[in-house]
Amino acid sequence: MLLLELYIFVLAAFVGYMVIQRVPPLLHTPLMAATTAISGISLVGSIIAAGTGYHNNPLATILGFIAVICATSNIVGGFLITDRMLKMFRKDDGSIQREKERRELAERRAKSSH
Repeated sequence: MLLLELYIFVLAAFVGYMVIQRVPPLLHTPLMAATTAISGISLVGSIIAAGTGYHNNPLATILGFIAVICATSNIVGGFLITDRMLKMFRKDDGSIQREKERRELAERRAKSSH
């Protein structure tokens, strides 16, 4: 039975790698958002594992707590990366440059009035 489970794990890892490798760059952002959502499901599972106690077994609670920390950090990191990727697709309409020029002008006026 252990050999079958190991075989399924290796096969799933290989298929996952091949699927991710062939994703075009344009679809990386939606894929990252989807994996972050899947991590949310694992967070719910880890909260359940940490909270049930499994007949007052402290090891199960500790491992569940570690799973909650790992899943939470994965979700937060996923959201940060997805947000950063989405910022790359925003068009610059020149408002940033105009704001910078306005600040420089205000600084020059403040210096000349002293």
